[in-house]
Amino acid sequence: MIRKLINHFGTTLYVQIWEHRLKITNIQTLKVIDEKPLLKVDKHKHSAKKIMAYGNYPSAEGINPFSHPRTLLSDFYVAEKLLKHLFNRSIQKRFYTPSPRIVFHPMEKTDGGLTMIEERAFTELGLSAGANRVVVYVGRELIPSQIDFSTLYKKHTTNQSQ
Repeated sequence: MIRKLINHFGTTLYVQIWEHRLKITNIQTLKVIDEKPLLKVDKHKHSAKKIMAYGNYPSAEGINPFSHPRTLLSDFYVAEKLLKHLFNRSIQKRFYTPSPRIVFHPMEKTDGGLTMIEERAFTELGLSAGANRVVVYVGRELIPSQIDFSTLYKKHTTNQSQ
């Protein structure tokens, strides 16, 4: 109960996803992170993958989890690691930082809308990256200062139950 109350006052992040661009806007502070959606991983034979760099780094060799010919999400694990890092950069750290609320907005490859599988994948991606609630929004670009997460969430859950 207390955790729900604290999370209610948490940050809302507006995450716009293109195949070669990822833009995260903190709705409360209007801080923007606009980067290439790349994650550079160093693979050793006898150890776990080590993350070397995120986003706009000098080396062009990286994994883009949002690059696929048919859909916008191609590598769930890499996307999760990338988003965790960028969410942490987007949120001001305090003694206790509530989990963010996320509005995912796929900006391309949405002709005809998203399938239920794509919506579920984006929802699960947001939750596994640390969000407490996720809305997947398809439509015109939103103005960050006018985003009301509660309204979007109610509309989203109402549409899903129909």
